[in-house]
Amino acid sequence: MTRSKIREKTFQLLFRIEFHQEEELPGQLLYLSEERLADDGEDLDTQIASEADIAYIEKKAAAIAAHVTEIDGKINAVATGWKTNRMGKVELAIIRLAVYEMEYDDDIPTGVAINEAVELAKKYGTKDSPSFVNGILAKIV
Repeated sequence: MTRSKIREKTFQLLFRIEFHQEEELPGQLLYLSEERLADDGEDLDTQIASEADIAYIEKKAAAIAAHVTEIDGKINAVATGWKTNRMGKVELAIIRLAVYEMEYDDDIPTGVAINEAVELAKKYGTKDSPSFVNGILAKIV
């Protein structure tokens, strides 16, 4: 899988975590590993996550969960009128992923984290999501 697809799968897992109990996480990972993204025109065989991809996604999601209090604190510090408890779950999962990448993942440049977050917001959010996500992340930088 490409880095963008891995990031997208990580976002999907973070989004699912908002709606499922912690003990359901292994089942969500299994479901995630079996999903195919047929609607984007790529060869289906290249889109099935490998064991290494799933391990990376699981590790990254766990790291984000471990830092969620700090990440949400950074978001709340800049999100005037839209604290994390009022944000849409899609936007919140995208922003948490991007903040984690910006603050804790030295392998991902800040610009890449922001750009990828905006692209996820375009794909999964509302028409206002990309500008909202970009605005929050720009304030954190």
